[in-house]
Amino acid sequence: MDLRTLQQWMQGAVLQSTPADREKVAQTFLASPQLDANERLAIYQRSYLLRLLSCLREQFPALCHALGEELFDGFAREYLLASPSESYTLCDLGRRFPSYLESSRPDREAPPAERETWIDFMVDLSTFERTVFVMFDAPGHEGQPFATVETPDANLRLQPCFALHESRFPVAEYYHQVKSGQSPALPPCEPTCTALVRTNYTIRSLPLTPPQFTFLRVLSAGTPVPSALPALAPGLPAASSRRAWLAVRERWIEGGMFV
Repeated sequence: MDLRTLQQWMQGAVLQSTPADREKVAQTFLASPQLDANERLAIYQRSYLLRLLSCLREQFPALCHALGEELFDGFAREYLLASPSESYTLCDLGRRFPSYLESSRPDREAPPAERETWIDFMVDLSTFERTVFVMFDAPGHEGQPFATVETPDANLRLQPCFALHESRFPVAEYYHQVKSGQSPALPPCEPTCTALVRTNYTIRSLPLTPPQFTFLRVLSAGTPVPSALPALAPGLPAASSRRAWLAVRERWIEGGMFV
């Protein structure tokens, strides 16, 4: 085997709890005085999988809490077999986990109204947690000046470490409760909009109304604040949009949302 083929075979062998071809393992690895080739490989099978499962639990703590560690590990094992790690860094390990949960759900062929809501919650929660995890290492604005309430609206820009999240459930609230040591019950279906912002290397979430979510999404596309204001009160006079903006302006600026 060339090196690439050998690496791919090795990854497949390590991810399987029982190698399909023991003879090939014996031909590929050397035995030691104490262990044969398959026994030596088994050490890596156990330790590698346990390491990856540990990483996924760290990246999706609220999902692990919601499912319980045993069920979470079961989903994670199937995910690792279907989507083996393809990056040099384990930070990317969970990148495809939310989409895997969605694509592998047993009711995926059913109409949306007939699907299991608890699976919807797990997919939404994992998507939120992946967003939060990525933001930990994303480029931010720490050490640089933020906007103040005196900054003119036309000069306000969203800071770089900012994200919007739309969900069918209050996943942000559930996530923060788990992270604070609580044991919340699974929430009922309740569409929510959330802004995520990182300041001083701490990520916070801000609940949004649908118009506020639309307004911030317009800003994310590069539209200046004055031009985006109609999104805060669609179909209403400009004075209504202005009042809606003034109701949140100071709080959002002091929360580090703008530079």
